[in-house]
Amino acid sequence: MIEKQLDIINKLGLHARAAAKVVSVASRYESRIHVIHNGNPIDAKSIMGLLMLGAAKGTSVTFQVDGNDETAAMEELTDLFGRRFDEEE
Repeated sequence: MIEKQLDIINKLGLHARAAAKVVSVASRYESRIHVIHNGNPIDAKSIMGLLMLGAAKGTSVTFQVDGNDETAAMEELTDLFGRRFDEEE
């Protein structure tokens, strides 16, 4: 299992479009992927779960990825967050 803290740095936080991109990435992998915020683990393949986090800009979330393709999944998620979900600022 890999665990990594990622910061939400885009202006609008983890809103619907950004959450959909996270779900899209997570769904491409067989690994179990959870996002932990305020102690609550959420399935990263669930858009409703991600939206319920209410994670705004500046929020840190922890990703836990467990499975055969965990390294590739974590790398792609880290890249997505680093690119600010491909949103213009």
